[in-house]
Amino acid sequence: MHKFKIGQHLFPARSVGLNVSDGAYVIVKRLPERDGEFEYQIKNLAELDERVVRESQLRPSPWHRSGRPVSTMKRQYTRHRIA
Repeated sequence: MHKFKIGQHLFPARSVGLNVSDGAYVIVKRLPERDGEFEYQIKNLAELDERVVRESQLRPSPWHRSGRPVSTMKRQYTRHRIA
């Protein structure tokens, strides 16, 4: 069973090393299983080209598993006690 729906907005997985532009993609078509994994035809919202990717090459949001955006660095703030 496919994990994602047609029309759903997704993002490329960073760990895969896809040659794709950053940003949101939309599922255009669900494709049959190939080598034990479902594939999808996707389209970048800012481009005309469409491409085929495996289910493992997609993620539902641009956030890391830690819950922080990919482009945001962790900031640490310290409080100083005034005596």
